Amino acid sequence: MKRSEVKQQYKWAIEDIYATDEAWEKDFEKAEKSITFSKYAGKLGNADILLKFFKEDDEFGKLLERLAVYAHMRHDEDAGDTKYGAMYSRIGSLFARFSTEMAFFDPEMAAQDEKYLKSLIADKRFSDYDYTLKRILDHKPHVLTEAEERLIGMAGEIFGTFSDTFGMIDNVDLPFPEIEWEGKNIKLTHGIYGIILHSDNREKRAEAYEKYYGAYKSLINTITSTYYGNVKKDVFLSKAYKFNSCLENALFSEDVDREVYQNLLDAVSENMPSMHRYIADRKKLLGYDKLYFYDIYAPLVNGVDFKLDYDKAYEYVIKGLAPLGKEYQALLKKGHDERWIDVEETDGKRSGAYSTGCNGVHPFVLLNYQPNISNVFTIAHEMGHSLHTYFSSANQPYAKADYKIFVAEVASTVNEVLLLKYMLKEAKDADMRKYLLNYYLDSIRATLHRQTMFAEFEYEAHLIAECGKPLTKEILCSTYADLGKKYYGTEIEHDYNISCEWARIPHFYRAFYVYKYATGITAAINIAKRILTEGDKAVKDYFKFLSGGSSTDPVSLLKLAGVDLSTTEPFNVAMREFDDTLTEFEKLSGIN
Repeated sequence: MKRSEVKQQYKWAIEDIYATDEAWEKDFEKAEKSITFSKYAGKLGNADILLKFFKEDDEFGKLLERLAVYAHMRHDEDAGDTKYGAMYSRIGSLFARFSTEMAFFDPEMAAQDEKYLKSLIADKRFSDYDYTLKRILDHKPHVLTEAEERLIGMAGEIFGTFSDTFGMIDNVDLPFPEIEWEGKNIKLTHGIYGIILHSDNREKRAEAYEKYYGAYKSLINTITSTYYGNVKKDVFLSKAYKFNSCLENALFSEDVDREVYQNLLDAVSENMPSMHRYIADRKKLLGYDKLYFYDIYAPLVNGVDFKLDYDKAYEYVIKGLAPLGKEYQALLKKGHDERWIDVEETDGKRSGAYSTGCNGVHPFVLLNYQPNISNVFTIAHEMGHSLHTYFSSANQPYAKADYKIFVAEVASTVNEVLLLKYMLKEAKDADMRKYLLNYYLDSIRATLHRQTMFAEFEYEAHLIAECGKPLTKEILCSTYADLGKKYYGTEIEHDYNISCEWARIPHFYRAFYVYKYATGITAAINIAKRILTEGDKAVKDYFKFLSGGSSTDPVSLLKLAGVDLSTTEPFNVAMREFDDTLTEFEKLSGIN
């Protein structure tokens, strides 16, 4: 479908950012002339001048954000339109200029006297910036000299080559063979592999599995070297910045204590029996003598029909999120009626879905809507992101409006859990109920169990390197294989293919990132459960979290919603949710 064929009501109202491209160009010229921040260099020790700097930085940030969001949204409408591709590239150049101009800020602020920084935090004039200043104060023990920082900065491109190299291997160089699928011989790709793995054709799943991992095994020595280089880079940077470990360095950037990471690992490990039970159940329901990892995504419930056109699906989401209150529902309706959302799949449009936005304008959502259950959940998910952004922007000054990645998936997943609970309540037949329960089980397994397993692997790999031992393919594969047996149990066959799975995970090149998926779904399950049991009080607390932005550290923000990740209890609650869901699924499926 061409974009010109889409009805206006199903296109996002991008004119709410800029009415015309000409208006964008005027602001771009304004932004170019506004990059004059070097005039503040050497003067930030004066509180009045520093305050002026912060306010000017805020105004430029708002302008740059507005320009960037408009350009990338236009580009995503049609990647083939070179005009908007060029506009987006110009934003990249503008940001690079700005970053260079601001290079003085971090070293100069880090060099400030502790007493001076504490006085600023206590100064009401700096209330918009107190958390920023607190983080500067916290960072002081890890500050290097200007010369050292310059050297590390110069090495930045080198450090990024490990991830870049893996990207080239993963997307270009892997020797994927052809496979026959739906009557055609086609080249195996990541996308095709995922489709086949979710199909009910076991013979084809097994073939795809062998061919897919065969490609990785053929390059396992190269991938090992690439990953080991990335880990050694992490070790170097943690030592350079005076952290006790790579994990401590990574957690510091998110302002998260180590105990949160450990609580996650401990709680999931202690509650492993229910995961093992699920694997055994899958084996029974599929009727296999032996279960392999290519069976892990095979459908357990077939023939479920749930098709809604976009408008009806959106109404369904609004009804499903009624526990969040009328204000939340009204904002959801506003998003639909006032064209926050770009709905239809069109030629050249970016695939997938996301939420975006800029200060002073409502959020936006990109969809490529298809009439199935998964896409109904996608509406709820992306609007969760959008309304999180809406409430944070409405209740926080610009400097505190954005929220950290650590909490970014909480609101979206709360919406998914609440919608699922509504769908279960509305389900008219046993197959639909079984389908939804299994959908929920697989979501928790893939996000809580699997990502925690990844997190434990990262921890073990970095610990080995920090002890001065080499990361060979044998060590990496055996470490991953041992974790696979721990997490999946004995009812599934642990072959050499799956011990090599670590070699295909791109997130491992951004160390200690994946655990945030697991903490995110944990927090969401806890919040949704509290909302459904406690009602208005829980909703009010949740809105405090949604409105918090980055006014404090993310763990403290979650405490506002009644979730304390500094203890193991929220993780245990999430694991009990998995166990209770599994018990109901077993009863409906006739499993003793």
